[in-house]
Amino acid sequence: MAAPSPQIVTLCLFVNLICSIMIVLLNKRIYVVYGFPNMTLTCIHFLLTTAGLFICQKLNVFQPKRLPLRDMLPLAASFCGYVVTTNLSLQHNTVGTYQLIKAMTTPCIIFIQTQFYNRNFSLYIKLSLIPITVGVFLNSYYDMKYSHFGIFYATVGVLVTSLYQVWVGEKQHELQVNSMQLLFYQAPLSTLMLLVLVPFFEPFLNFHVFHSWNWPAALTIILSGIVAFLVNLTIYWIIGNTSPVTYNMVGHLKFCLILLGAYQFFNESLHLLQLLGIGITVSGIIFYTHVKMNEQKMKSPLPTRSNRVNRNL
Repeated sequence: MAAPSPQIVTLCLFVNLICSIMIVLLNKRIYVVYGFPNMTLTCIHFLLTTAGLFICQKLNVFQPKRLPLRDMLPLAASFCGYVVTTNLSLQHNTVGTYQLIKAMTTPCIIFIQTQFYNRNFSLYIKLSLIPITVGVFLNSYYDMKYSHFGIFYATVGVLVTSLYQVWVGEKQHELQVNSMQLLFYQAPLSTLMLLVLVPFFEPFLNFHVFHSWNWPAALTIILSGIVAFLVNLTIYWIIGNTSPVTYNMVGHLKFCLILLGAYQFFNESLHLLQLLGIGITVSGIIFYTHVKMNEQKMKSPLPTRSNRVNRNL
């Protein structure tokens, strides 16, 4: 499979960035205005992702490939574990503590890929994590509180999220499938698993949103599901065609933009220390991008004389 062009990669990163910010804003409205539960919304998102992929398959956008269930179950289960631990972490931690510990996902991914998948990362790539971690710490400084349960759930969440993202990339290469083919099997499996888990964490009868159901709420949830479909698809594509570490860099940039957006559009406070943190985080992302581009140029084979002759023909 030919490597995608830098233009295509940039476009997918941009689409993921915009859609991710959109879904944060939509979800915030759904949680605050309509009081809709988090895990149930995630389940609906994956249900609509499954429906979207089924429509794409019927339109011949991609051809499904039969995949072994034993290979798909760990991927689907790790996603469900990511959803559950994220919710538990947010319940027992402040947002600042949650974001700070979540920043450890990138080093964890590097460790897993180095130790278990024989991936190599240059010293410069590892050094780029220092300003990013420092920047996230400064962004979260005013909202950090610790508890034993909170740290436990957040740490387990980092491990499960790291495994999930690594497997998304590894399974695409191992099974020789593209992002749509893999997500076509994972989405319905994860939906079924979440349907089993949701009643234990979010009892259905307590949802006041269902007692006062209205069309604006339904339309907002459907719109968030459509955006979630684009987010899920681009996540799989980015990880499969670049790496989980690159996807995490996009995640750090999203966090910075969301902080700035909350300050600009929702009048939320933004301290000088947080502005400094955003600047340091962005500088780390720029440094990582510069290093990756240089590494890609070094990996690209130089054109031989015969190639130049053929190209001129």
